[in-house]
Amino acid sequence: MTKYLVVLLALLMISLSVLFRDELFGLIDKIMMNPSRFEEQIRWFETNDIRNPPEKGAILFVGSSSLKMWKTLEPDMAPLKVINRGFGGSQATHVIQYVERIVIPYQPTKIVFYEGDNDIAAGKSPRRFLKDCQTFVEKVHTALPDTTIYFLSIKPSLAREHLWKTMQKANALLEEYTKAHDFIEFIDISNAMYDEMGKLLVNVFQPDGVHLNAAGYQIWTEIIKKRILQ
Repeated sequence: MTKYLVVLLALLMISLSVLFRDELFGLIDKIMMNPSRFEEQIRWFETNDIRNPPEKGAILFVGSSSLKMWKTLEPDMAPLKVINRGFGGSQATHVIQYVERIVIPYQPTKIVFYEGDNDIAAGKSPRRFLKDCQTFVEKVHTALPDTTIYFLSIKPSLAREHLWKTMQKANALLEEYTKAHDFIEFIDISNAMYDEMGKLLVNVFQPDGVHLNAAGYQIWTEIIKKRILQ
């Protein structure tokens, strides 16, 4: 029954305004926010935290599979102390859902947030994505007022080039939003993924055309680490 309802709502969005479409996405999020979808990954984090308690005040990386698959994050960011809480397939709303379990408890001094890939691919508008990011900020800043939040720009990818213009709009909105707050920063990791001719680098992606390989993460490392150390 739930699947049929989601399909019906999706069809209605084709003929509705962007504003109302975002309201419908909010309803779909509630319908599809299955607590068990990411529960196994979240419980793994919690179990690991009991066995190996992470250091308080570290730098938390949280978001989608682009972070989960960053297997060299710790050595790449050394000597900075980092915690990787990327979970594959997630969108900004999912990070919000689990913020009390995999964000707040670590009391991080800084948070590096990466979402947007899956959000835009799922049909969410740039403004809806921004709204979700704002909700994340509100929840974190209320609990951790001294924590700095770094939003990574949505990255371009070979498999999702058809969505790049929409992603750029989302990036622009997010960057503008961060300028109004001294505890939020925007880190652009997208421009460095193009060559001098303005073509997207093909040798920084895994075969799926979405996720980064070692060369791609090296680009991210140089940009992110420099900003965090400032």
